[in-house]
Amino acid sequence: MSDVYTISNGSASASVSTAGAQLMSLKKGGEEYLWQRDPQWWPRCAPVLFPIVGNIRDDRAESPAGEIKLGRHGIARSFEHELVEAVEDKLVFSLSSDDETRAQFPYDFRLQMSYELVGEATLAQTFAVTNTGSVELPFCVGGHPAFNVPLASDAAAGERFEDFELRFAQAWSYASPTISTATGLIDWSERFELLDDSDTLPLTHRLFDVDTLIWEDVPQRSVSLVSRTSGHGVRLDFPGFDYLGVWSAANDAPFVAVEPWTGVATGTDEDDNFTHKRGIELLAPGATSTHCFTITML
Repeated sequence: MSDVYTISNGSASASVSTAGAQLMSLKKGGEEYLWQRDPQWWPRCAPVLFPIVGNIRDDRAESPAGEIKLGRHGIARSFEHELVEAVEDKLVFSLSSDDETRAQFPYDFRLQMSYELVGEATLAQTFAVTNTGSVELPFCVGGHPAFNVPLASDAAAGERFEDFELRFAQAWSYASPTISTATGLIDWSERFELLDDSDTLPLTHRLFDVDTLIWEDVPQRSVSLVSRTSGHGVRLDFPGFDYLGVWSAANDAPFVAVEPWTGVATGTDEDDNFTHKRGIELLAPGATSTHCFTITML
């Protein structure tokens, strides 16, 4: 049986479930910013991605510890996590390897997910991965929070999905690689232009007909998803995350997911050795690696 825990600091609140250590609600002034899991479009809202992001080829890969058999986005989102700390403005959850996880991912680990409210409108989400085994641990992590576009109160006032845009810290040019909807693999040689010396990308539902927009080396590792009319939205700051996914579901879903990643799905140019994947971190036995991104409600 899963439980949901809530933290609050008076102006902001966040709720997290022990099921997958998934963020379930993020509010400022009582307004819900986080997508609320309508199965018509997508039954999740902010799954934790570990030890992969996206897909590996045919859900299998080789590794020094044996065969890896992982579905999309890995195992963390599918397991119950233990609450290990709960104070007024912070929650910490833990998932440790066992026979069930090792059947899919033959490594020993401990993943601790922390959620902490900072100031009046910011949530810090921290991944702390510890290698509890005796060999190097290969992994990557990623966030997948999806946000209401527009907010309910703004939608009631007539605001539309098309009133939103992505804003970057500076003007730059970028073309996204393509992703196969059949295999989930990334073709880095086939790209389509998103920005040409600009800091702004207007959003439309049709932009996501190609599935996920995949960004790398985002300037200052910061992006805002914001309305041109109301100014409401979110800013994500993600130092230490070299990749970013931006996604919305088919059939004009009223949300956008903004996803900081340390790694990405397998590329069509990569082999099936897990340690060769882009963004894979190799963690020494006994060591801990920490990655944190923040969500600021605007």
